[in-house]
Amino acid sequence: MMTQAPETDAPDNSRPAGVDATVIVLGNEKGGTGKSTTAMHVIVGLLREGYTVGAVDLDARQGSLARYFDNRRIYAAKMGLELPHPIYRAIGLSDLRDRYLAKKDDRLRLAATLAELSETCDVIVMDTPGSDNALSRVGHSYADILITPINDSFVDLDLLGRVDHETNEVRALSSYAEMVWEQRKVRAQRDGGSIDWIVMRNRLATLDTRNKRNMDAALEALSKRIGFRLAHGFSERVIFRELFLKGLTLLDVREQGADVTLTMSHMAALQEVRNLLQAVGVPEAADTPDVTAARQETIAS
Repeated sequence: MMTQAPETDAPDNSRPAGVDATVIVLGNEKGGTGKSTTAMHVIVGLLREGYTVGAVDLDARQGSLARYFDNRRIYAAKMGLELPHPIYRAIGLSDLRDRYLAKKDDRLRLAATLAELSETCDVIVMDTPGSDNALSRVGHSYADILITPINDSFVDLDLLGRVDHETNEVRALSSYAEMVWEQRKVRAQRDGGSIDWIVMRNRLATLDTRNKRNMDAALEALSKRIGFRLAHGFSERVIFRELFLKGLTLLDVREQGADVTLTMSHMAALQEVRNLLQAVGVPEAADTPDVTAARQETIAS
């Protein structure tokens, strides 16, 4: 049974006045699922489509997104590249000792940041920590679109709920799924809005195995129970880690001077990124001549 939504103080947790930007939240409560990598590719995809983008990191202590942006600025300066950048803000947990005042401070600082960014940004992309805390919960409640990356395994399926592997019956929901349900209620009570929840399957098996078919059935059962839609994510590729060191995404490899030799692996991964952006709702960019030529050269070789 779904838990009752927590009581909230409406003045503190109301949607900031004037926040017309679309808010995309990357969230789950498990590390190592590609959350920051996904956030970065969504951000750059939006930037390259001409949107003004704000990026908010609610995991200021871990700072994965901040390091990605730092690497991007350093590499762009070194190579003389003109790469698009978002307006970046980081918010950490309040250091106030009183628990109630700390939660209130978290809400107010996040609300102020969203209001500020919304003055100039079309879209705000928010990265959250891989653990549960009050700031992350409030961040989820502002989502217009919530993207939850999971590794395609039954170990990670527990992030959403417990499913009987024989009957595909949903036995129980996870604490994270319960939390998302609660924040959906908070959002609906606050401004009548809804959260479009996308579960993104990373590290998909390339072969049609029994385990993959069982995962398909289990996720289908869960999607009907708790209300999310499925999207294919990214395969396990070394190139994502290599691009992180340069602060680049697969959408940047077309840049002259990026010093990236396109391979078939790059092209396959780029298509995965485009598929995700399409699922989120970002219009697909047409290939530039240099990318088309690079693809033809790669295939020819």
